[in-house]
Amino acid sequence: MGYFAHETAVIDDNCQIGEGTKIWHFSHIMSNCEIGEKCNIGQNVVVSPQVKLGRNVKVQNNVSIYTGVICEDDVFLGPSMVFTNVTNPRSAVNRRGEYTQTLVEKGASIGANATIICGNNIGAYALIGAGAVVTKDVKPYALIVGNPAKQIGWVSEYGHRLHFDDNGNAICEESKEQYKLDNDRVNKIK
Repeated sequence: MGYFAHETAVIDDNCQIGEGTKIWHFSHIMSNCEIGEKCNIGQNVVVSPQVKLGRNVKVQNNVSIYTGVICEDDVFLGPSMVFTNVTNPRSAVNRRGEYTQTLVEKGASIGANATIICGNNIGAYALIGAGAVVTKDVKPYALIVGNPAKQIGWVSEYGHRLHFDDNGNAICEESKEQYKLDNDRVNKIK
């Protein structure tokens, strides 16, 4: 076993858990999920069957990651944020065969208490503000806030707001990496 699990964590059979991953107090890792290397699964987290977490995913306390969710490498899931997996849930109607996929792309961060309605994908390096309710797809590098969530700008891979000049160029204040805004899409300049 190349990962750490606190003694109160419950890990079902047939889970794939990567080397260096840490699973903390009272978390439940359900069967047939995949968790990559060097992930951190906080306290009171549920990872449902068929969930896929890439490498270095950080899951803060009190998050339930439901069947249908895929998180690529370096994703951050803030405290008590919420995923849904059925668009029209009813207690009396079994819709387990209707789970809708949600993809969170590489490097994206979702703030505390945000809600992601299923079937809406989060683009690479996007930043979802605390408490936002995401009801549509989010572009890569987008800065999203509010309920319903709206885009208010763009961020760098380091999570800093980008300020584009008249030519569509911006520089991250921390990394000094350069970005280009073209046709409402941001790309990092190599």
